[in-house]
Amino acid sequence: MSTFAPVDEQLTYLKKGSAEIIREADLRAKLEKSRATGKPLRVKLGMDPTAPDLHLGHTVVLRKLKHFQDLGHTAIFLIGDFTGMIGDPTGRSITRPPLSREQIEQNAETYKAQVFKILDPKKTVIDFNRRWMGQFTSDDFVRLMAKYTVSQLLEREDFHKRFHEEKPISVHELLYPLVQGYDSVALEADVELGGTDQKFNLLVGRELQRSYGQESQVVLTTPILEGLDGVQKMSKSLGNAIGIHEPPLEMYGKIMSISDEMMWRYYELLTDVQVADIETMKRETHPMQAKKALAGKIVGDFHSVEAAGKAAEDWAKQFQKDQVPEDAEEVLVPIAEIGGSVDDQGRAGVRLDRLLVKCGLAESSTDAGRKLKQGSVRLENAVQKEPRIVLTGPSPARLTLRVGKQLRIAVVSW
Repeated sequence: MSTFAPVDEQLTYLKKGSAEIIREADLRAKLEKSRATGKPLRVKLGMDPTAPDLHLGHTVVLRKLKHFQDLGHTAIFLIGDFTGMIGDPTGRSITRPPLSREQIEQNAETYKAQVFKILDPKKTVIDFNRRWMGQFTSDDFVRLMAKYTVSQLLEREDFHKRFHEEKPISVHELLYPLVQGYDSVALEADVELGGTDQKFNLLVGRELQRSYGQESQVVLTTPILEGLDGVQKMSKSLGNAIGIHEPPLEMYGKIMSISDEMMWRYYELLTDVQVADIETMKRETHPMQAKKALAGKIVGDFHSVEAAGKAAEDWAKQFQKDQVPEDAEEVLVPIAEIGGSVDDQGRAGVRLDRLLVKCGLAESSTDAGRKLKQGSVRLENAVQKEPRIVLTGPSPARLTLRVGKQLRIAVVSW
């Protein structure tokens, strides 16, 4: 008797939160064969270690890999330590700057630790595409490149756009889809996962497998998750991301800041709550309660149930009762480090933009200035737009600073 669930049941589970399956009939056939033979499908997800930290946007497709794993299939998390040196050109209007070997290795190690917050470490196959690409000879590369044409590669949207805008396309970038596709050949993948922006690369894998005499993989894409602004895709560089290593309270607060409409999309893509249950919640649950439940689920997934409960309590104190949580982070700030000065009467003048940077509430003085102008900064729970403040009390002064859902206690001494 097969240990796998009925195929219809598996398909229902896998289709939730999926954008497209190419082709669903092929996936059904592979699942039926797997169930008949007792042999699990080999399901591949590749990520280049181009940044040290993963955010919730990355976890959408990671969760889909976990779904295959939950159903008893082999989850292969492929770290692109070779492709990372090329740099994925997806969505890029310019050539990516190359990463050093050292950067890639450091990022790869942090990826391995982070993915196990979602995947089962005992059941996950971790691999690196340098294992086979590092052994490629010049002959192998010529044979690989002969399987695709330049016109086929230029059909890719970002290449096509750059070509017509007469922007440079480096030859090594054209190799990227071929190398990613060959990874599927090397791993004999039955299914490959990726975001919708990866569709071209994933389809190249299907074609290359046929060229090398293998059965084509099924391509399953997941939606791109919008960030906190609800408009642009979640990205650390855009400042709208929720990192999976962020402290519980910070993560909880950021989730509480999203719109009610975006909340349901997060439910679909970041939790295992079934679609029917989400629809019921939309009709019967107050949005604030639903959002608190969402924040608790996500914080619990990446920290613990206890940490989620504590974050909920602290958030309620901080934003519903205007109290400061007991464990709020304190930052010791000598006034000289933020360009401050003290007059003859002992009053301290403080550059608030520099103070925000020092407390980790802004990336730069320019960023801090923008947040002040936008009214995003609260000092002692009052909106503060002026870039300079004067402290008249005894040193040190304890200042409660809030930017969005982030909070710091600045202990300023002079």
